[in-house]
Amino acid sequence: MNNVTSGVARVVAAVDDADVIVVGAGPAGASTAFHCAAAGLDVLLLEKATFPRDKICGDGLTPRAVAELVRMGVPTREQDGWIRNRGLRVIGGGHRLELPWPELSSYPSYGLARARTSFDQTLAEHARAAGAKLLESTSVVAPVRDERTARVVGVRARAVARDGRRTVDAGDEVEYRAPVVVAADGVSARLATAVGRTKRDDRPMGVAVRTYFRTPRHDDPWMESHLELWDGAPGRSNLMPGYGWIFSLGDGTANVGLGSVSSTAAATKVDYKDLFARWMANAPAEWEFTPENQVAPVRGAALPMGFNRGPLYADGLLLAGDAAGMVSPFNGEGIAYGLQAGRVAADAIAQALARGSAAGRERALASYQQRMKDDLGGYYTLGRVFVRLIEHPQVMRLCTRYGLPRPLLMKFVLKLLSDCYEPRGGDLVDRVISGLARLAPDA
Repeated sequence: MNNVTSGVARVVAAVDDADVIVVGAGPAGASTAFHCAAAGLDVLLLEKATFPRDKICGDGLTPRAVAELVRMGVPTREQDGWIRNRGLRVIGGGHRLELPWPELSSYPSYGLARARTSFDQTLAEHARAAGAKLLESTSVVAPVRDERTARVVGVRARAVARDGRRTVDAGDEVEYRAPVVVAADGVSARLATAVGRTKRDDRPMGVAVRTYFRTPRHDDPWMESHLELWDGAPGRSNLMPGYGWIFSLGDGTANVGLGSVSSTAAATKVDYKDLFARWMANAPAEWEFTPENQVAPVRGAALPMGFNRGPLYADGLLLAGDAAGMVSPFNGEGIAYGLQAGRVAADAIAQALARGSAAGRERALASYQQRMKDDLGGYYTLGRVFVRLIEHPQVMRLCTRYGLPRPLLMKFVLKLLSDCYEPRGGDLVDRVISGLARLAPDA
């Protein structure tokens, strides 16, 4: 029930002040909270939902994401609920190819998969174990800004509860204050929008839909990717820029979905659920993706890509994960970059709070954007070019028909699309990708 006086919610003084407030306990938020707590900071992590909670995702982690989990000390053994995969099985243009993850010094040679219902909870609990204070069922409704400087100095939040399928307010607004706030509140990016950081329409935007099936191949050691998605009946339609996936989860089920991408944020008119149904009608029989084996509804979500919102830091507010558009235009991967952003943000915050002056603090906080752009800016720019190319159906057709049979080309494509290459050194393929990323203008 809302407590309202003259139409305005009553604000209750907060008692949970912290060094840093993190809004959203997905991968980016949990990573930020963990690394900040590990650095000895007082962390308040606010999550609108109650764990376990679901998120629309492929549930597959690339070796780049695995490396971040290793840095965090998250247990990734099979008995901890994970399944390892060897690489990518690519199907398209009449070809079937298995591409192992590369052997690199920077990343392990395996990926992982785990349903987001348990994955996100594991990360949030890991952050709490490191010392972060986690408040679930807490919806952040607005930033708190200093009246003189307009700097973000906290947030206003309200407890929420579930009433059937709806989220309803369940308490007074509470004000939490901290010298730094991290917005990791997902695609909605409510905090960023509230301070005027609108999304860029010249950045790619993806759409993904997925469901779960019981399947006898739930322990398949390969992540399977189907490159031929038709926007109508095959032979009378165009190939779409995207792919379908089958990611085995090792628990009797597989995550099955598809994603497509546009070079701009313009709304698509494609009926993705209908597209998914037509793909399932022709799915490989050995997976047994039948209606009686489907155990979840088909749900969809937007994928903001290529740093589509910024700046990543200004006036006390950092953006991380989907709130900053940290999804790869190449493959729709966002978990690895959310985890990385949390690590880099935490380092910048810890350094900032150790400075003796406001100017020194701001210099340290500003390093977050610079480090993220230095590492990913050129790569995301290449991704934008890639999306513009594959939007042409004839390009997709040529790639699937003539590209897959060429091992060296596919080795290059796997490393490029999965962002699993040696940033310095490595083999010829690594050096080519690194050179292209350095030459590409900052995203």
